[in-house]
Amino acid sequence: MNPQQYIQLEETFGAHNYKPLDVVLSRGRGIWVYDVEGNKYMDCLSAYSAVNQGHCHPKIVKTMIEQAQKLTLTSRAFRNDQLGPFYKELCELTRSHKVLPMNSGAEAVETVIKAIRKWGYKVKGIPRDRAEIIVCENNFHGRTIAIIGFSTEAQYRDGFGPYPAGFNIVPFGDAAAVEAAITPHTVGVLLEPIQGEAGVIIPPPGYLKDVKAICEKNDIVLILDEIQTGLGRTGKLFAEEHEGIEADVTVIGKALSGGFYPISAVLSNKEVLGVFMPGDHGSTFGGNPLACAVARTALKVLIQENMIENAQKMGDYFLSQLKNVHSPFIKEIRGKGLLIGVELVPEAGGARGFCERLKAKGLLCKETHENVIRFAPPLVITKAQIDWAMERIESVLKER
Repeated sequence: MNPQQYIQLEETFGAHNYKPLDVVLSRGRGIWVYDVEGNKYMDCLSAYSAVNQGHCHPKIVKTMIEQAQKLTLTSRAFRNDQLGPFYKELCELTRSHKVLPMNSGAEAVETVIKAIRKWGYKVKGIPRDRAEIIVCENNFHGRTIAIIGFSTEAQYRDGFGPYPAGFNIVPFGDAAAVEAAITPHTVGVLLEPIQGEAGVIIPPPGYLKDVKAICEKNDIVLILDEIQTGLGRTGKLFAEEHEGIEADVTVIGKALSGGFYPISAVLSNKEVLGVFMPGDHGSTFGGNPLACAVARTALKVLIQENMIENAQKMGDYFLSQLKNVHSPFIKEIRGKGLLIGVELVPEAGGARGFCERLKAKGLLCKETHENVIRFAPPLVITKAQIDWAMERIESVLKER
């Protein structure tokens, strides 16, 4: 079939809740992907940072094939030989005490909401059904009913109510606002270290450190959503490390499997997960042996192949090159590691057209919040490949 036939099948039989660029991909390796006609593109989105290790990393492929031939799913009614080693390796890598595996990032966030509320009732003594969680404006933590209920993005909420109560929204990057929002019923603060979906919004220096101190002073739990920023994306294992803090609870997903298989996890350094008793929470696929085996190898290659250090080095280089571009369309360039946003002025007419022109030149990226182009290539990218990308990015940003 030709690309248009594939697109027509999607449009005819699929729900229209996405508006992808019209490229039909069929294979990938490293930072490169290929469409059904054999055209080659540099992937500068990495499946929203799920493919940090690069497409089809051979070591992860090998693990997936081997495990799929042995055992894929047992449910948590029984134990399997991958789960315990996965827990141990993940805890040792992240300095966590407990792990609870799920499938998607949104499921992991929902898990945290349940756990932190129960912790508030059982440990902190908050009156039943009165727990409150502080969240930030322009947050993105997923798309379940509870999560969109505390979103400030109108489209995410429109037509889906009523929503669960118990969330107080404050401006992102304002530690004083967090402190002012605390009540006797507050159990935790949930935020992203960098707001990726909002347009790569980086808080002011010291923000995370201040919020951590506020949480400690008030005996509430700091929960960091590192689903997109974690596992090397910002040039550190976790984005929190840029400020030298450790969250009480951390949520990870996406790159945990290198893009091979859905798996997410809640990591706890505080006895939050200890409130769960058998039957309180669960998932048929959560912690399955195939996911755990794949994740173990995905984490190993991330560390052993120095991808995190490369993200720091190549991110600095990519940012420096972007800041040398003189274009009337650029309002601001911001980023950390290989999570980079180029915000355009309103007169540019939106970022979508720029992404489409970059696609025509062999580079795939995605607009976010209408006026921001997000660049987030796999962490295996090289200086020469960034130079290749910059030739195309600069030419498109200078086109009138």
